[in-house]
Amino acid sequence: MAYKVDHEYDYLFKIVLIGDSGVGKSNILSRFTRNEFCLESKSTIGVEFATRTLQVEGKTVKAQIWDTAGQERYRAITSAYYRGAVGALLIYDITKRQTFDNVLRWLRELRDHADSNIVIMMAGNKSDLNHLRAVSTEDAQSLAESEGLSFMETSALEAFNIEKAFQTVLLDIYQIIRKKALAAQESASGTGVPQGTTINVNNMSDNANKKPCCST
Repeated sequence: MAYKVDHEYDYLFKIVLIGDSGVGKSNILSRFTRNEFCLESKSTIGVEFATRTLQVEGKTVKAQIWDTAGQERYRAITSAYYRGAVGALLIYDITKRQTFDNVLRWLRELRDHADSNIVIMMAGNKSDLNHLRAVSTEDAQSLAESEGLSFMETSALEAFNIEKAFQTVLLDIYQIIRKKALAAQESASGTGVPQGTTINVNNMSDNANKKPCCST
């Protein structure tokens, strides 16, 4: 969902949050959209979403962020919500190795259901619990590089890198949309001009001054 809409905003971008249950997706959503954090937040059932409007390179962008349930029993329901997404935060918990080990599974599901040009950032959440760390930053960076993902560690509790993560994803999406729009404009402007060989006007003038050959 990357639409240019009305006078209230220039673009509407749909972003999904995915990852195992308990990695902090709901708190990342509430921190970014409402600047709130709840220590006793319950597991998401099905799908929830919230919006926030912000400026990206002088354009007003409305981010529609979908929080998908991480529990296995809801995945058949939520997979349909990947369609139309132009951005995704794939989140794991730096204190739980299993949530990191499941990143590739989530990534496969995302790529199966989402647009091939979707912008994906891998986020290692709960960086405030560094003393309980089970996933090294180096391991995560290595995985992100091998899969062509951007990467950042975040903390919804401390509001660390939450804003930056979304801003990075939204900027990447906007730049892709802008490039596509420019390419479409260039293509459209060239459709009315016939393609052919470039003719040198000077040579034409020289030829015009030559006398025609006489045939015998």
